[in-house]
Amino acid sequence: MGMNVGSDSTTEDEGIVDINTTPLIDVMLVLLIMLIITIPLQTHSVSMDLPQGNPPPSSAPDPKVVTVAIDFDNSVSWNGTPITSEADLQSRFMQAASTPDQPEMHIHPNRLADYRTVAHVLADAQRLGITKMGIVGQDQFMEGQ
Repeated sequence: MGMNVGSDSTTEDEGIVDINTTPLIDVMLVLLIMLIITIPLQTHSVSMDLPQGNPPPSSAPDPKVVTVAIDFDNSVSWNGTPITSEADLQSRFMQAASTPDQPEMHIHPNRLADYRTVAHVLADAQRLGITKMGIVGQDQFMEGQ
């Protein structure tokens, strides 16, 4: 920024160790001006004519939901009714798959249930024609629960 005049050491040229802040100030001023320009654009509101009133009710009925729960001891239940045999579970899957409006299958495995049992129930459901199927209750598998 300045020149060193009248120094005692004339034999060796010394470099200027001061930092040049002029480019830094120029960049900061440009950023400040851009900020001042863009703030009014962000607060500008657009008026819109939104529809008023309640939407018409849905004509589609709520889908039928079947909950297949797999407990910690690997026992399977269909909407709260215990399933006693593999054939009973398969017949219920076939009956649900044959209806014209297939119910949604909510598979609810317990955290302590064996993977083999859950995979077997899922495979049976898919093999017997269940297409609307999902696993629910995944919040129990989150960390810290």
